[in-house]
Amino acid sequence: MPKHEIQEAFAGKRVLVTGGFGFIGSNLVLRLLELNAEVDVIDAMLPETGANPFNLADVRARINFVRVDVRDGAKMTSLLRGKDYVFNLAGLSSHIGGMRDPVGDLEVNALAQLRLLETCRAVNPNVRIVFAGTRQVYGRVERLPVGETTPVSPVDYNGVSKLAGEFYHLLANRIYGLWTTSLRMTNTYGPRMRVRDAHQTFIGFWLRLILDGERIPVFGSGDQTRDFNYVEDVVDAFLYCASHSSAKGKVYNLGAKPISLSGLAELLISLNGGGSYSLSPYPSDRAAIDIGDYAGDYSRIHEELGWEPSTSIEEGLARSLDFYRAHKMHYW
Repeated sequence: MPKHEIQEAFAGKRVLVTGGFGFIGSNLVLRLLELNAEVDVIDAMLPETGANPFNLADVRARINFVRVDVRDGAKMTSLLRGKDYVFNLAGLSSHIGGMRDPVGDLEVNALAQLRLLETCRAVNPNVRIVFAGTRQVYGRVERLPVGETTPVSPVDYNGVSKLAGEFYHLLANRIYGLWTTSLRMTNTYGPRMRVRDAHQTFIGFWLRLILDGERIPVFGSGDQTRDFNYVEDVVDAFLYCASHSSAKGKVYNLGAKPISLSGLAELLISLNGGGSYSLSPYPSDRAAIDIGDYAGDYSRIHEELGWEPSTSIEEGLARSLDFYRAHKMHYW
């Protein structure tokens, strides 16, 4: 989409970003401020998530932040009233965490989402909602790349809860006419992600390890493939979905050219100017829920909204390394 159309869509508009101190949420908030939107941010700041005060430290005075859990229906009602857009990124994304606490995972990723939609239906039925979905809903697939019509078959509890949350959004559109769209994201990376462990994303942890001079552990043969989207490209996708009329009621895959995990490790080492990796068997808890090879078919969002990944994996990783070198103390 042309930049002037995005500017016109959000300038002066009232926007709520749930999970706004997290990785993708904070990058989205920063872009919305550049577009002169009036931004409200909510985040429960749970320790196991990617929420980090430093993510929005430079713009804290320009946002209205309310520390609230999306499960708190009473507080959410007042925050949802009067908004033009809701970017719904609050959720739990740890696959291992979801297996260890499936009830808490379900409460945040599904039940809280249903309450949010019902609240919007009651107090703000014209709001535009974009939901942070995930490619995890597909599970293990037989054919690549994976299109939106591929049958869904999650391999872990987190995938099930995220699918339920997405289905609530789509049904709210189909039955009640709410403006909802879901982005099924693949591996997103870049500045402001959690890197202290592999709780949310292995590539973030790899960045920390290589910058600390430690060996990167690659599970399995290293031949398994994944696709990766730089966070700025993902932010573009959220904005396109919220502002384009044809996105209402739709599901879109994101994606990029896939790369093997050993190839990714080698590229990261090259860009860093040093480092090492080793192959090791999958831990049993991860082996049981691993999806194997994955690559998303993003032709639908490209054809309908004009989105495509514009940042190469080489450029995105280089930017990420630079960011974490400069801001280690806030993320380690």
